[in-house]
Amino acid sequence: MSSNDNSKKCDIGLYGLAVMGQNFALNMADHGFSVCVSNRTPSKVDDTLQRAKAEGDLPIVGAKSPKEFCANLSKPRKIVILVQAGKPVDETIEKLVEFLEKGDVIIDGGNEWYPNQIRRHEELAKKGIMFVGMGISGGEEGARNGPSLMPGGPKEAYDIIEPIITKCAAQVKGEACTGYCGPIGAGNYVKMVHNGIEYGDMQLISEVYDILKNVVGLNNDEMAKLFEKWNTGDLDSYLIEITTKVLSKKDDKSDDGSYVVDKILDKTGMKGTGRWTVQEAAEQSVPGSVIAAALDSRYISGRKDERVEASKVLNGPTDELQNIEKEQIINDLESALYAAKVTSYAQGMSLIKAASDKHKWNVDLSLCASMWRGGCIIRAALLHKITDALAKNKDLTNLLLDPGFSAEMNDRQMSWRRIVTLGVASGIATPGFSAGLTYYDQYRRARLPANLIQAQRDFFGGHTFERTDMEGTFHVLWDESHKDIGDLTGRRAGEL
Repeated sequence: MSSNDNSKKCDIGLYGLAVMGQNFALNMADHGFSVCVSNRTPSKVDDTLQRAKAEGDLPIVGAKSPKEFCANLSKPRKIVILVQAGKPVDETIEKLVEFLEKGDVIIDGGNEWYPNQIRRHEELAKKGIMFVGMGISGGEEGARNGPSLMPGGPKEAYDIIEPIITKCAAQVKGEACTGYCGPIGAGNYVKMVHNGIEYGDMQLISEVYDILKNVVGLNNDEMAKLFEKWNTGDLDSYLIEITTKVLSKKDDKSDDGSYVVDKILDKTGMKGTGRWTVQEAAEQSVPGSVIAAALDSRYISGRKDERVEASKVLNGPTDELQNIEKEQIINDLESALYAAKVTSYAQGMSLIKAASDKHKWNVDLSLCASMWRGGCIIRAALLHKITDALAKNKDLTNLLLDPGFSAEMNDRQMSWRRIVTLGVASGIATPGFSAGLTYYDQYRRARLPANLIQAQRDFFGGHTFERTDMEGTFHVLWDESHKDIGDLTGRRAGEL
Protein backbone atom coordinates (compact mmCIF):
# COMPACT_ATOMS: atom_id res chain seq x y z
CA MET A 1 0.00 0.00 0.00
CA SER A 2 3.00 2.31 -0.05
CA SER A 3 2.80 2.71 -3.82
CA ASN A 4 2.11 6.14 -5.30
CA ASP A 5 -0.45 4.50 -7.60
CA ASN A 6 -3.83 5.84 -6.40
CA SER A 7 -5.57 2.66 -7.60
CA LYS A 8 -3.63 0.59 -5.09
CA LYS A 9 -4.54 2.76 -2.13
CA CYS A 10 -7.53 2.40 0.19
CA ASP A 11 -10.93 3.87 -0.60
CA ILE A 12 -11.41 5.31 2.88
CA GLY A 13 -9.72 5.54 6.25
CA LEU A 14 -11.12 5.12 9.75
CA TYR A 15 -9.34 6.49 12.81
CA GLY A 16 -10.55 5.40 16.24
CA LEU A 17 -10.98 1.69 16.86
CA ALA A 18 -13.18 1.29 19.88
CA VAL A 19 -16.11 -1.06 19.23
CA MET A 20 -18.08 1.43 17.10
CA GLY A 21 -15.03 2.26 14.99
CA GLN A 22 -14.04 -1.38 14.49
CA ASN A 23 -17.57 -2.34 13.51
CA PHE A 24 -18.03 0.51 11.06
CA ALA A 25 -14.67 -0.28 9.42
CA LEU A 26 -15.76 -3.91 9.02
CA ASN A 27 -19.12 -2.74 7.64
CA MET A 28 -17.45 -0.64 4.94
CA ALA A 29 -15.06 -3.46 4.06
CA ASP A 30 -18.00 -5.90 3.91
CA HIS A 31 -19.50 -3.69 1.20
CA GLY A 32 -16.39 -3.93 -0.96
CA PHE A 33 -14.54 -0.80 0.07
CA SER A 34 -10.88 -1.08 1.01
CA VAL A 35 -10.32 0.48 4.43
CA CYS A 36 -7.18 1.66 6.19
CA VAL A 37 -7.54 1.76 9.97
CA SER A 38 -5.49 3.44 12.66
CA ASN A 39 -5.72 4.23 16.34
CA ARG A 40 -3.86 6.10 19.06
CA THR A 41 -3.21 2.71 20.70
CA PRO A 42 -1.55 0.48 18.04
CA SER A 43 -2.82 -2.77 19.61
CA LYS A 44 -6.35 -1.81 18.53
CA VAL A 45 -5.14 -1.88 14.93
CA ASP A 46 -3.96 -5.47 15.34
CA ASP A 47 -7.27 -6.44 16.96
CA THR A 48 -9.20 -5.00 14.03
CA LEU A 49 -7.03 -6.77 11.46
CA GLN A 50 -7.61 -10.06 13.28
CA ARG A 51 -11.38 -9.49 13.18
CA ALA A 52 -11.21 -8.61 9.48
CA LYS A 53 -9.40 -11.88 8.80
CA ALA A 54 -11.82 -13.93 10.89
CA GLU A 55 -14.96 -12.31 9.43
CA GLY A 56 -14.23 -13.10 5.79
CA ASP A 57 -10.72 -11.89 5.01
CA LEU A 58 -12.09 -8.38 4.55
CA PRO A 59 -10.06 -5.70 2.69
CA ILE A 60 -8.70 -3.83 5.71
CA VAL A 61 -5.10 -2.72 6.22
CA GLY A 62 -3.57 -1.15 9.29
CA ALA A 63 -1.38 1.86 9.89
CA LYS A 64 0.52 2.59 13.09
CA SER A 65 1.17 6.32 12.51
CA PRO A 66 -0.83 9.26 11.13
CA LYS A 67 1.68 9.65 8.30
CA GLU A 68 1.38 6.02 7.22
CA PHE A 69 -2.39 6.17 7.64
CA CYS A 70 -2.84 9.18 5.35
CA ALA A 71 -0.31 7.85 2.82
CA ASN A 72 -2.39 4.70 2.40
CA LEU A 73 -5.49 6.59 1.22
CA SER A 74 -6.54 7.35 -2.34
CA LYS A 75 -7.15 11.00 -3.23
CA PRO A 76 -9.18 12.89 -2.37
CA ARG A 77 -8.61 11.28 1.00
CA LYS A 78 -11.71 10.37 2.98
CA ILE A 79 -11.24 9.83 6.72
CA VAL A 80 -13.89 8.87 9.27
CA ILE A 81 -13.00 9.77 12.86
CA LEU A 82 -14.70 7.82 15.65
CA VAL A 83 -13.16 8.97 18.90
CA GLN A 84 -14.59 10.49 22.07
CA ALA A 85 -16.31 13.83 21.43
CA GLY A 86 -14.70 17.11 22.41
CA LYS A 87 -10.96 17.60 22.81
CA PRO A 88 -9.99 14.12 21.48
CA VAL A 89 -11.56 15.03 18.12
CA ASP A 90 -9.53 18.24 17.91
CA GLU A 91 -6.37 16.38 18.88
CA THR A 92 -6.98 13.72 16.23
CA ILE A 93 -7.60 16.30 13.52
CA GLU A 94 -4.41 18.08 14.52
CA LYS A 95 -2.43 14.85 14.14
CA LEU A 96 -3.88 14.08 10.71
CA VAL A 97 -4.07 17.48 9.08
CA GLU A 98 -0.27 17.70 8.70
CA PHE A 99 -0.49 14.89 6.13
CA LEU A 100 -3.62 16.04 4.30
CA GLU A 101 -4.07 18.45 1.43
CA LYS A 102 -6.67 20.59 -0.28
CA GLY A 103 -9.76 18.65 -1.35
CA ASP A 104 -9.46 15.93 1.30
CA VAL A 105 -12.48 15.14 3.49
CA ILE A 106 -12.66 14.48 7.25
CA ILE A 107 -15.88 12.99 8.63
CA ASP A 108 -16.46 13.08 12.38
CA GLY A 109 -18.93 10.35 13.32
CA GLY A 110 -19.20 11.08 17.04
CA ASN A 111 -22.02 12.57 19.11
CA GLU A 112 -20.78 16.13 19.00
CA TRP A 113 -22.28 19.49 19.98
CA TYR A 114 -23.03 21.09 16.61
CA PRO A 115 -21.30 24.48 17.25
CA ASN A 116 -18.03 22.55 17.66
CA GLN A 117 -18.50 21.09 14.19
CA ILE A 118 -19.12 24.51 12.71
CA ARG A 119 -15.88 25.74 14.32
CA ARG A 120 -13.91 22.79 12.94
CA HIS A 121 -15.39 23.30 9.49
CA GLU A 122 -14.32 26.94 9.49
CA GLU A 123 -10.80 26.14 10.69
CA LEU A 124 -10.25 23.35 8.15
CA ALA A 125 -11.78 25.34 5.29
CA LYS A 126 -8.85 27.74 5.58
CA LYS A 127 -6.60 24.83 4.61
CA GLY A 128 -8.91 23.70 1.83
CA ILE A 129 -9.89 20.55 3.74
CA MET A 130 -13.60 19.73 3.81
CA PHE A 131 -15.25 18.68 7.07
CA VAL A 132 -18.46 16.69 7.59
CA GLY A 133 -20.23 16.10 10.90
CA MET A 134 -22.11 12.82 10.58
CA GLY A 135 -24.42 11.45 13.24
CA ILE A 136 -24.33 7.66 13.48
CA SER A 137 -27.09 5.76 15.24
CA GLY A 138 -27.59 2.07 15.79
CA GLY A 139 -25.06 1.18 18.44
CA GLU A 140 -22.54 -1.58 17.94
CA GLU A 141 -24.92 -3.77 15.92
CA GLY A 142 -25.91 -0.92 13.62
CA ALA A 143 -22.32 0.13 13.00
CA ARG A 144 -21.49 -3.40 11.87
CA ASN A 145 -24.63 -4.29 9.91
CA GLY A 146 -26.02 -0.95 8.77
CA PRO A 147 -26.61 2.19 10.85
CA SER A 148 -28.61 5.32 10.25
CA LEU A 149 -26.16 7.94 8.97
CA MET A 150 -26.92 11.68 9.23
CA PRO A 151 -24.23 13.74 7.45
CA GLY A 152 -24.03 17.51 7.35
CA GLY A 153 -21.33 19.54 5.62
CA PRO A 154 -20.30 20.95 2.24
CA LYS A 155 -22.35 19.40 -0.55
CA GLU A 156 -19.13 18.76 -2.49
CA ALA A 157 -17.83 16.68 0.42
CA TYR A 158 -21.12 14.79 0.70
CA ASP A 159 -21.02 13.91 -2.98
CA ILE A 160 -17.54 12.42 -2.49
CA ILE A 161 -18.57 10.17 0.41
CA GLU A 162 -22.12 9.42 -0.76
CA PRO A 163 -21.35 6.19 -2.67
CA ILE A 164 -19.77 4.72 0.45
CA ILE A 165 -22.29 5.76 3.09
CA THR A 166 -25.28 4.91 0.90
CA LYS A 167 -24.09 1.31 0.59
CA CYS A 168 -23.09 0.99 4.26
CA ALA A 169 -26.22 2.50 5.81
CA ALA A 170 -29.22 0.44 6.87
CA GLN A 171 -31.57 -0.37 3.99
CA VAL A 172 -35.38 -0.23 4.30
CA LYS A 173 -37.56 -1.17 1.33
CA GLY A 174 -34.60 -0.67 -0.98
CA GLU A 175 -33.82 2.80 0.37
CA ALA A 176 -30.71 3.74 2.33
CA CYS A 177 -31.23 5.23 5.80
CA THR A 178 -29.05 8.20 5.01
CA GLY A 179 -29.07 11.34 2.90
CA TYR A 180 -27.79 14.89 2.80
CA CYS A 181 -29.02 16.68 5.91
CA GLY A 182 -27.63 20.07 4.92
CA PRO A 183 -24.62 22.31 5.62
CA ILE A 184 -22.23 21.79 8.51
CA GLY A 185 -24.04 21.46 11.82
CA ALA A 186 -27.25 20.08 10.32
CA GLY A 187 -26.26 16.42 10.57
CA ASN A 188 -25.23 16.64 14.20
CA TYR A 189 -28.37 18.62 15.01
CA VAL A 190 -30.59 15.95 13.47
CA LYS A 191 -28.71 13.26 15.41
CA MET A 192 -29.03 15.29 18.63
CA VAL A 193 -32.81 15.49 18.23
CA HIS A 194 -32.89 11.79 17.37
CA ASN A 195 -31.24 11.10 20.72
CA GLY A 196 -33.68 13.41 22.50
CA ILE A 197 -36.61 11.51 21.01
CA GLU A 198 -34.86 8.32 22.12
CA TYR A 199 -34.84 9.67 25.69
CA GLY A 200 -38.58 10.32 25.45
CA ASP A 201 -39.36 6.89 23.99
CA MET A 202 -37.44 5.09 26.72
CA GLN A 203 -39.08 7.17 29.46
CA LEU A 204 -42.58 6.45 28.14
CA ILE A 205 -41.87 2.71 27.98
CA SER A 206 -40.56 2.79 31.55
CA GLU A 207 -43.80 4.45 32.71
CA VAL A 208 -45.82 1.70 31.01
CA TYR A 209 -43.64 -0.87 32.78
CA ASP A 210 -44.22 0.87 36.13
CA ILE A 211 -48.02 0.76 35.76
CA LEU A 212 -48.08 -2.81 34.44
CA LYS A 213 -45.93 -3.97 37.33
CA ASN A 214 -47.31 -1.94 40.23
CA VAL A 215 -50.95 -1.33 39.30
CA VAL A 216 -51.96 -4.13 36.95
CA GLY A 217 -49.73 -6.61 38.77
CA LEU A 218 -48.14 -8.39 35.82
CA ASN A 219 -44.93 -10.34 36.33
CA ASN A 220 -41.91 -10.07 34.06
CA ASP A 221 -42.88 -12.93 31.76
CA GLU A 222 -46.39 -11.56 31.36
CA MET A 223 -45.05 -8.11 30.57
CA ALA A 224 -42.54 -9.54 28.08
CA LYS A 225 -45.35 -11.36 26.25
CA LEU A 226 -47.45 -8.19 26.18
CA PHE A 227 -44.61 -6.11 24.71
CA GLU A 228 -44.00 -8.89 22.19
CA LYS A 229 -47.64 -8.67 21.14
CA TRP A 230 -47.50 -4.88 20.90
CA ASN A 231 -44.45 -5.19 18.69
CA THR A 232 -46.62 -6.75 15.99
CA GLY A 233 -48.88 -3.69 15.75
CA ASP A 234 -48.68 0.10 15.73
CA LEU A 235 -45.99 0.07 18.43
CA ASP A 236 -43.62 -2.09 16.36
CA SER A 237 -40.16 -0.69 17.13
CA TYR A 238 -36.64 -1.59 18.17
CA LEU A 239 -37.14 -0.30 21.72
CA ILE A 240 -40.32 -2.34 22.22
CA GLU A 241 -38.52 -5.37 20.78
CA ILE A 242 -35.58 -5.13 23.16
CA THR A 243 -37.88 -4.43 26.12
CA THR A 244 -39.35 -7.90 25.55
CA LYS A 245 -35.86 -9.39 25.72
CA VAL A 246 -34.80 -7.32 28.74
CA LEU A 247 -37.86 -8.30 30.78
CA SER A 248 -37.52 -12.02 30.06
CA LYS A 249 -33.77 -12.32 30.71
CA LYS A 250 -32.98 -14.52 33.72
CA ASP A 251 -30.09 -13.59 36.02
CA ASP A 252 -27.12 -15.86 35.32
CA LYS A 253 -25.37 -14.72 38.50
CA SER A 254 -27.93 -16.38 40.76
CA ASP A 255 -29.75 -19.69 40.80
CA ASP A 256 -33.04 -18.51 42.26
CA GLY A 257 -34.82 -17.99 38.93
CA SER A 258 -34.75 -14.20 39.30
CA TYR A 259 -34.53 -11.69 36.46
CA VAL A 260 -31.67 -9.34 35.61
CA VAL A 261 -33.91 -6.28 35.33
CA ASP A 262 -35.00 -6.67 38.97
CA LYS A 263 -31.38 -6.57 40.13
CA ILE A 264 -30.42 -3.41 38.22
CA LEU A 265 -30.02 -0.26 40.32
CA ASP A 266 -32.68 2.31 39.40
CA LYS A 267 -30.23 5.04 38.33
CA THR A 268 -30.15 5.99 34.64
CA GLY A 269 -26.91 7.17 33.06
CA MET A 270 -26.58 9.60 30.17
CA LYS A 271 -23.98 11.09 27.82
CA GLY A 272 -25.44 14.59 27.36
CA THR A 273 -27.33 14.61 24.05
CA GLY A 274 -30.70 14.73 25.80
CA ARG A 275 -29.55 17.78 27.74
CA TRP A 276 -28.39 19.44 24.53
CA THR A 277 -31.81 18.82 22.96
CA VAL A 278 -33.63 20.46 25.87
CA GLN A 279 -31.20 23.38 25.83
CA GLU A 280 -31.79 23.83 22.11
CA ALA A 281 -35.56 23.63 22.54
CA ALA A 282 -35.29 26.56 24.97
CA GLU A 283 -32.91 28.41 22.63
CA GLN A 284 -35.30 28.01 19.68
CA SER A 285 -38.44 28.71 21.78
CA VAL A 286 -39.89 25.32 20.80
CA PRO A 287 -41.73 23.17 23.37
CA GLY A 288 -39.83 19.97 24.07
CA SER A 289 -41.74 18.84 27.12
CA VAL A 290 -41.64 15.07 26.60
CA ILE A 291 -37.86 15.08 26.16
CA ALA A 292 -37.48 17.50 29.09
CA ALA A 293 -39.59 15.21 31.28
CA ALA A 294 -37.40 12.27 30.31
CA LEU A 295 -34.27 14.24 31.15
CA ASP A 296 -35.66 15.36 34.53
CA SER A 297 -36.57 11.76 35.29
CA ARG A 298 -32.96 10.73 34.72
CA TYR A 299 -31.81 13.49 37.04
CA ILE A 300 -34.14 12.41 39.84
CA SER A 301 -33.23 8.75 39.33
CA GLY A 302 -29.65 9.73 40.08
CA ARG A 303 -30.66 11.03 43.52
CA LYS A 304 -31.11 7.51 44.83
CA ASP A 305 -30.02 8.19 48.42
CA GLU A 306 -32.38 11.17 48.68
CA ARG A 307 -35.26 9.13 47.32
CA VAL A 308 -34.65 6.37 49.83
CA GLU A 309 -34.86 8.94 52.65
CA ALA A 310 -37.92 10.60 51.11
CA SER A 311 -39.69 7.24 50.87
CA LYS A 312 -39.57 7.04 54.67
CA VAL A 313 -41.30 10.37 55.34
CA LEU A 314 -43.40 11.37 52.30
CA ASN A 315 -46.79 9.73 51.75
CA GLY A 316 -48.61 8.79 48.59
CA PRO A 317 -52.32 8.04 48.07
CA THR A 318 -53.88 6.21 51.02
CA ASP A 319 -57.08 5.02 49.36
CA GLU A 320 -56.76 1.80 47.40
CA LEU A 321 -58.08 1.86 43.86
CA GLN A 322 -61.39 0.10 43.48
CA ASN A 323 -62.63 -2.01 40.58
CA ILE A 324 -59.40 -2.09 38.59
CA GLU A 325 -60.23 -3.26 35.08
CA LYS A 326 -56.86 -4.72 34.11
CA GLU A 327 -57.75 -5.36 30.47
CA GLN A 328 -58.98 -1.79 30.08
CA ILE A 329 -55.74 -0.43 31.57
CA ILE A 330 -53.63 -2.57 29.23
CA ASN A 331 -55.60 -1.40 26.20
CA ASP A 332 -55.37 2.21 27.37
CA LEU A 333 -51.62 1.90 27.87
CA GLU A 334 -51.17 0.72 24.28
CA SER A 335 -53.15 3.66 22.91
CA ALA A 336 -51.58 6.20 25.27
CA LEU A 337 -48.05 5.07 24.45
CA TYR A 338 -48.68 5.52 20.73
CA ALA A 339 -50.22 8.97 21.21
CA ALA A 340 -47.41 10.17 23.50
CA LYS A 341 -44.77 8.90 21.05
CA VAL A 342 -46.41 10.85 18.22
CA THR A 343 -46.32 13.97 20.39
CA SER A 344 -42.63 13.49 21.13
CA TYR A 345 -41.85 13.15 17.42
CA ALA A 346 -43.95 16.23 16.69
CA GLN A 347 -41.89 18.24 19.18
CA GLY A 348 -38.62 16.89 17.79
CA MET A 349 -39.52 17.69 14.19
CA SER A 350 -40.64 21.20 15.20
CA LEU A 351 -37.26 21.73 16.84
CA ILE A 352 -35.33 20.62 13.75
CA LYS A 353 -37.48 22.91 11.58
CA ALA A 354 -36.93 25.91 13.85
CA ALA A 355 -33.15 25.44 13.84
CA SER A 356 -33.12 24.78 10.10
CA ASP A 357 -35.02 28.01 9.45
CA LYS A 358 -32.72 29.97 11.77
CA HIS A 359 -29.48 28.64 10.28
CA LYS A 360 -30.84 28.37 6.71
CA TRP A 361 -29.97 24.66 6.55
CA ASN A 362 -33.06 23.69 4.51
CA VAL A 363 -33.35 20.33 6.29
CA ASP A 364 -35.88 17.98 4.70
CA LEU A 365 -37.97 16.66 7.62
CA SER A 366 -39.32 13.75 5.61
CA LEU A 367 -35.71 12.70 4.95
CA CYS A 368 -35.03 12.79 8.70
CA ALA A 369 -37.93 10.44 9.36
CA SER A 370 -36.88 8.24 6.45
CA MET A 371 -33.31 7.97 7.76
CA TRP A 372 -34.65 6.86 11.15
CA ARG A 373 -36.77 4.01 9.76
CA GLY A 374 -33.91 1.53 10.02
CA GLY A 375 -30.55 0.99 11.67
CA CYS A 376 -31.08 3.43 14.53
CA ILE A 377 -32.31 3.11 18.11
CA ILE A 378 -35.65 4.83 17.48
CA ARG A 379 -36.49 2.85 14.35
CA ALA A 380 -40.19 2.09 14.35
CA ALA A 381 -43.15 1.35 12.09
CA LEU A 382 -44.51 4.75 13.11
CA LEU A 383 -41.71 6.43 11.15
CA HIS A 384 -43.14 5.16 7.85
CA LYS A 385 -46.31 7.15 8.55
CA ILE A 386 -44.29 10.19 9.63
CA THR A 387 -42.16 10.02 6.48
CA ASP A 388 -45.27 9.88 4.29
CA ALA A 389 -47.00 12.74 6.13
CA LEU A 390 -44.00 15.06 5.87
CA ALA A 391 -43.30 14.13 2.24
CA LYS A 392 -46.93 14.72 1.29
CA ASN A 393 -47.04 18.18 2.86
CA LYS A 394 -43.68 19.95 2.97
CA ASP A 395 -45.37 22.94 4.64
CA LEU A 396 -46.81 20.91 7.53
CA THR A 397 -46.19 23.08 10.59
CA ASN A 398 -46.74 20.30 13.11
CA LEU A 399 -47.15 16.55 12.82
CA LEU A 400 -50.35 16.73 14.88
CA LEU A 401 -52.00 18.72 12.09
CA ASP A 402 -51.63 15.93 9.55
CA PRO A 403 -55.15 14.54 8.95
CA GLY A 404 -54.06 10.96 9.57
CA PHE A 405 -52.27 11.71 12.81
CA SER A 406 -54.93 14.11 14.09
CA ALA A 407 -57.54 11.38 13.61
CA GLU A 408 -55.38 8.86 15.49
CA MET A 409 -54.77 11.31 18.33
CA ASN A 410 -58.48 12.04 18.61
CA ASP A 411 -59.22 8.31 18.79
CA ARG A 412 -56.63 7.69 21.51
CA GLN A 413 -56.79 10.81 23.66
CA MET A 414 -59.33 9.47 26.17
CA SER A 415 -57.17 6.40 26.82
CA TRP A 416 -54.24 8.78 27.34
CA ARG A 417 -56.23 10.80 29.88
CA ARG A 418 -57.26 7.68 31.78
CA ILE A 419 -53.63 6.57 32.09
CA VAL A 420 -52.47 9.95 33.43
CA THR A 421 -55.40 9.99 35.85
CA LEU A 422 -54.59 6.45 36.93
CA GLY A 423 -51.00 7.44 37.60
CA VAL A 424 -52.06 10.39 39.77
CA ALA A 425 -54.57 8.29 41.70
CA SER A 426 -51.99 5.52 42.23
CA GLY A 427 -49.12 7.77 43.21
CA ILE A 428 -47.10 6.59 40.22
CA ALA A 429 -45.34 9.37 38.34
CA THR A 430 -46.01 9.54 34.60
CA PRO A 431 -43.95 12.60 33.64
CA GLY A 432 -43.63 11.65 29.97
CA PHE A 433 -47.31 10.84 29.49
CA SER A 434 -48.33 13.92 31.48
CA ALA A 435 -46.00 16.28 29.61
CA GLY A 436 -47.18 14.96 26.26
CA LEU A 437 -50.85 15.25 27.18
CA THR A 438 -50.35 18.78 28.50
CA TYR A 439 -48.70 19.75 25.22
CA TYR A 440 -51.55 18.16 23.26
CA ASP A 441 -54.18 20.01 25.31
CA GLN A 442 -52.41 23.34 25.00
CA TYR A 443 -51.75 22.94 21.29
CA ARG A 444 -55.35 22.06 20.45
CA ARG A 445 -56.79 25.16 22.18
CA ALA A 446 -57.38 28.33 20.16
CA ARG A 447 -57.16 30.45 23.32
CA LEU A 448 -54.93 29.92 26.36
CA PRO A 449 -54.75 31.83 29.68
CA ALA A 450 -51.59 33.55 28.45
CA ASN A 451 -53.59 36.79 28.24
CA LEU A 452 -53.60 36.97 32.06
CA ILE A 453 -49.84 36.45 32.23
CA GLN A 454 -49.25 39.19 29.66
CA ALA A 455 -51.54 41.51 31.66
CA GLN A 456 -49.47 40.80 34.78
CA ARG A 457 -46.27 41.56 32.87
CA ASP A 458 -47.71 44.85 31.75
CA PHE A 459 -48.81 45.64 35.31
CA PHE A 460 -45.43 45.19 36.99
CA GLY A 461 -43.07 45.92 34.10
CA GLY A 462 -44.87 47.96 31.47
CA HIS A 463 -44.18 45.19 28.94
CA THR A 464 -47.27 46.13 26.89
CA PHE A 465 -49.62 43.75 25.08
CA GLU A 466 -51.47 43.18 21.84
CA ARG A 467 -55.26 43.15 21.61
CA THR A 468 -57.65 40.76 19.91
CA ASP A 469 -59.93 43.52 18.67
CA MET A 470 -57.50 46.06 17.18
CA GLU A 471 -53.97 46.36 15.80
CA GLY A 472 -51.14 47.94 17.71
CA THR A 473 -49.21 47.81 20.99
CA PHE A 474 -50.98 48.82 24.20
CA HIS A 475 -50.34 49.64 27.86
CA VAL A 476 -52.86 50.22 30.63
CA LEU A 477 -52.65 52.39 33.75
CA TRP A 478 -53.83 49.53 35.94
CA ASP A 479 -54.19 51.54 39.17
CA GLU A 480 -53.29 54.88 40.65
CA SER A 481 -49.63 53.87 41.09
CA HIS A 482 -49.10 53.62 37.34
CA LYS A 483 -47.90 56.54 35.24
CA ASP A 484 -47.89 57.19 31.53
CA ILE A 485 -44.80 55.45 30.06
CA GLY A 486 -44.84 57.44 26.83
CA ASP A 487 -43.79 55.97 23.49
CA LEU A 488 -44.45 52.22 23.46
CA THR A 489 -42.36 51.50 20.37
CA GLY A 490 -39.32 50.04 22.12
CA ARG A 491 -41.03 48.47 25.09
CA ARG A 492 -40.96 44.96 23.63
CA ALA A 493 -37.39 45.10 22.36
CA GLY A 494 -35.33 42.09 23.37
CA GLU A 495 -38.25 39.69 23.68
CA LEU A 496 -37.71 36.19 22.30
